[in-house]
Amino acid sequence: MKIQIIRCLQDNYSYLIIDEKKRIACVVDTSEAKPIINFIENNNLKLKYILNTHHHFDHVGGNLELKTKYNSKVIGFKGDKDRIPEIDILVEDNQTWKEHDFETKIYHIPGHTSGHIAFHFFKEKKIFTGDTLFSLGCGRIFEGTYQQMYASLNKIKKLPQDTEIYCGHEYTLQNSKFCEANDIKNLKLKNKIVKIEECLKKGLPTIPSILREEIECNIFLRAKDLDSFSKLRDLKDNF
Repeated sequence: MKIQIIRCLQDNYSYLIIDEKKRIACVVDTSEAKPIINFIENNNLKLKYILNTHHHFDHVGGNLELKTKYNSKVIGFKGDKDRIPEIDILVEDNQTWKEHDFETKIYHIPGHTSGHIAFHFFKEKKIFTGDTLFSLGCGRIFEGTYQQMYASLNKIKKLPQDTEIYCGHEYTLQNSKFCEANDIKNLKLKNKIVKIEECLKKGLPTIPSILREEIECNIFLRAKDLDSFSKLRDLKDNF
């Protein structure tokens, strides 16, 4: 299974999950259709499925155009059946979805939105976390509660530590400044920031991140309890 990172909009990432033998693909979060279509056409792929982590427009904006062009099936959380455009297949928490050689476990991870989910391709140790867990950050709490977001992050935190994290935005450098300001003595964080800056200077994405590094460096995953997490989330909103 190959993952192709597709840059979209200003700082979004869509992800093509490619079965290179069969030349078929899924896409996670269709920020916009054009760059996804360009890659599919240039590489002679067939887009079978569209996987949406949540209903925000910068994650579903390409659904209609891609579905119309490729007759793809749209997959999303059952609780968002009225908010995700063109949805076909409804999934729920802890369900395993499998078609062709694509197999992923669904985690309901509310906080950013009430219907947010993650797609965990557990055999390949890759998880697509949308706007819940970012590299060195976490999403703003729009529809959920601090408790929900804290529980969602801890659910991800329990996965194997070599799991690759694919998130919805290139926010890593911005997030690193907040982590550093509130975790000054963290040498592993300082080393990670050097690597982040090197990637960005070369025009490369900082994604995927590795869960082990997030546990070591992401201040939201290092929060000891709900109260400290909530205070950090409030501080980040005004950072």
